[in-house]
Amino acid sequence: MTATVGAPASVIELTELLVSEAAAGRRFAGLMGTQVGDTVQLSAHVAGPDAIDTHDVMLPAGADGYPAMTPALSAAFWYERELHDQFGIVPYGHPRLEPLILPRGEHSVPRHVLGPGLFTIPHGPVRSGVMESVEYLVETPGEDIPHLNLRVFYKHRGIERRFGQLALDDGVLLAERTEGMASVAHALAYCHALERIAGLGEVPRLAALTRVLHAELERIVAHLDVALRLADAAGLAVATARFGLHKERVMRLVGRMCGSRFGRGVVVPGGVRCLPQIPAAELLNQVARIEREVTADSRALMGTASFLDRLRRTGPLTPERAAEHGALGPIGKASGYSDDARVARPYDAYRWLTRGRQPEYRHGDALARLRVRWDEVTQSFGLLRQAAERLADAADSPLRAEIAADIAAGALSGRATGWAEAPHGEVLYDLAIHAGRITRCRPRSPSFHNLVLFHEVFAGDILTDFPFIEASFGLSVAGVAL
Repeated sequence: MTATVGAPASVIELTELLVSEAAAGRRFAGLMGTQVGDTVQLSAHVAGPDAIDTHDVMLPAGADGYPAMTPALSAAFWYERELHDQFGIVPYGHPRLEPLILPRGEHSVPRHVLGPGLFTIPHGPVRSGVMESVEYLVETPGEDIPHLNLRVFYKHRGIERRFGQLALDDGVLLAERTEGMASVAHALAYCHALERIAGLGEVPRLAALTRVLHAELERIVAHLDVALRLADAAGLAVATARFGLHKERVMRLVGRMCGSRFGRGVVVPGGVRCLPQIPAAELLNQVARIEREVTADSRALMGTASFLDRLRRTGPLTPERAAEHGALGPIGKASGYSDDARVARPYDAYRWLTRGRQPEYRHGDALARLRVRWDEVTQSFGLLRQAAERLADAADSPLRAEIAADIAAGALSGRATGWAEAPHGEVLYDLAIHAGRITRCRPRSPSFHNLVLFHEVFAGDILTDFPFIEASFGLSVAGVAL
C-alpha cells in the first residue's frame, strides 16, 4: 500500500501542484525527505476532506539541490531549512537558508534589524522555571521587538532516525515519547498509519471510545497548562495555583485509569491495551467534579480586567496569514482558520460522537487563543461524558483488532499516513514498513508547523508581552527539533 496519489515529474511541477491545491482550499500539511541511494525523494503532504494525500518526487541522481518551494509556498519555509540540515541539499532561492535543527557557527547569526541603539538580547536556552531549552534572540532598541530569532536545536534528539528498523509495536513506545504534551496524539497518529497499511477500516468500538477518553483528557491537561502559564505571567498567584491543582487532578485521574500520568501504554496498533481501570460511574463523577471547578475558576479568570488587558491585542496573527500558512489548532482557530482533524478527517469514536458548535474568532491575539482553549475544554468534557456513558454498551467489543497477529508474524509491508488532533493541532505521521520493521517514519508535530509563526506576531509588542505570547502559543520545542 502506498500513500502516494500523484507523482510529479519535477520539483517545479510539485510546487505548481501544491500551489493549485492550496488555491482550491486544501492545506499544505508538510514536506519530508527520504534518502534513496545517491538521491533524495521529496514527499509533500496535502490535507483535504477525509484524507491527507502524499505527492512524491525524486531529485535527479547526484543533485545537490532543487528550486525552492518557499517563494511560492511560504508554509514550506522551515520544512526546506530542515531538509537542508538533514540531507545537505540546497533549496535554491530560499529566502533565509540558515540551520534550523542543527547548531550554527558562532558568527553565523545575521542581524535583521539595523540602526542606532539596536542590540540583541539572548534569552535562553536555560531560563527560570521548568521551561524547554530554546534560545530566543530578541533584536530590540530597548522595549519594542522588531525582530526575533529562534534557536531550537538544543532539543534535537534524532527521533526520526531512531524509528528506523524498530519493530512495529516498539514504534508506539517511541511515538509516545516524541512530544510529552501529546503522547496520546502521537501514538494515535502512528497507529492510524499502521492500521491503514494493514487495511483496517476501524478499530473495535470499545477501543475507539477508550482512545477518545485519553485523547480528550490529554487536551484538557494541555489547555490548563496554558492557562496557568498565562496566569503566572500576569502575577495572579491564586489563579496559577488553582489551574495547577486542576491540571494535577486530571493527570492523577489519567494515572489511575492506565498507570501513566501521560496516558502512555494505552494505544496500540489495532486498538488499546486496556480499558480504564476505574468504573465508568466513578469516571463520570470525577469528570463532573473537575468540570464544575474548572468552569468556575475559568469564569473568574476571564472576569479579571487586569488579566484580559495583558492578552488583548497581544501577539496578533491575522486571519489572512493564518489561512495562508494553514495554522493548526488553537492558533489557527483564534484567527478564523480551522482544520480540526476530528471533524475534517474523523477517526476512532469521533466518527459518531457529537461535538457542540464552537464560536468563531478572528482577532488572533493571545486572548482569542485562550478563549478557543476554554471552548475546547468545555467540548472535551462533553466528549468525555459521551464516551464514558457508551463504554457499557460496547462491553462485548474486543480491545484490539486481529492485525496484532500480522504484526507479530512480520507480515505487513507498505506505506501510509496517519493523523490525530493533538491539543495544539494536527499530528501527522508518514510511515513506511517492510516485513514487520519500520523502514522510515517521519513524525510532524503541530509545534514544527506553527512555531515559525512566532517570528511574526510581535509587531507593536514589547518585552513584557513576551511570556504572554509564548504561553498563548502553547507549543513544544521538543516537537520542533525531532
